Amino acid sequence: MLIPSPFRVMGSTGSGKTTFINLASGSDLRVGMGLESCTNEVQTSVPFSVGGRQVLLLDTPGFDDTTMTDTDVLRIISAYLVTMNKQGARLVGVIYMQRISDFKVGGSARRDLRMFQELCGEEAYENVIVVTNMWSQVPKEDGEAREIELQTKDIFYKPILDRKGIMERHDNTRESAHRILEKLIHKEPAVLRIQRELAEGTDITQTAAFRQLDRELSELALQHQKNLDQLKADMARAEQEMDEETQSELAEEKQKLEDELRRTQTQASRLASDYQAELRKIEEKLNVREV
Repeated sequence: MLIPSPFRVMGSTGSGKTTFINLASGSDLRVGMGLESCTNEVQTSVPFSVGGRQVLLLDTPGFDDTTMTDTDVLRIISAYLVTMNKQGARLVGVIYMQRISDFKVGGSARRDLRMFQELCGEEAYENVIVVTNMWSQVPKEDGEAREIELQTKDIFYKPILDRKGIMERHDNTRESAHRILEKLIHKEPAVLRIQRELAEGTDITQTAAFRQLDRELSELALQHQKNLDQLKADMARAEQEMDEETQSELAEEKQKLEDELRRTQTQASRLASDYQAELRKIEEKLNVREV
């Protein structure tokens, strides 16, 4: 049986990943509202034809997901990609969705992009298309200025474009989506860095993607600790001033910060065992066996 050519679709929460997939394929995958994510696993489109070839689109959660930790996202994506390799399905391309209406890129969106780059690896950039969308939400001149910034700054997509990656505009039509897919449909399939590392037997906690995630989590934990220290000082002042209402509010905030710090510090501790469990689950679901 001919295996459809798979494309992986990524991007931050609310960037239009699922909408693009449904438009291109005629699928009916669940679409999140605003910045709330509803993609907590890899969703697949129905197979469809582009340029005379059968295509399958994979909808993956972003690293700023509102319902999962970043280590959960890494675990799910990694297990699915490794299972694809065992099936003999090689990624033809990777699509990264970018809202042109985002004139400021927040910390979570930038983290998602950095993780995307580490998952792919520079050797796979030639099979990447950065798709800018939501052009109707901005004046043409503003959108074009933003496009140039995204293309020419190292903190955005210049490293990908310098290695033969592509940036394309999407006008929210089926024709536009298919035109974008046709840019990659006849390329040689890519093996992403994370796929190669795990296939070679590298522990998931030793992969480039995890090392990047570990740096991000360490920085986040440090910021949480600073906020917690400041909050404790504020609580001491409120206690001296006998301000019970403020003390109560600060105590509640302190509990939230302590919970966030604890989650951040423990995210990575069970990744290796959780990854193996996820791998078994996906292999069983897709009926994949070692060959």
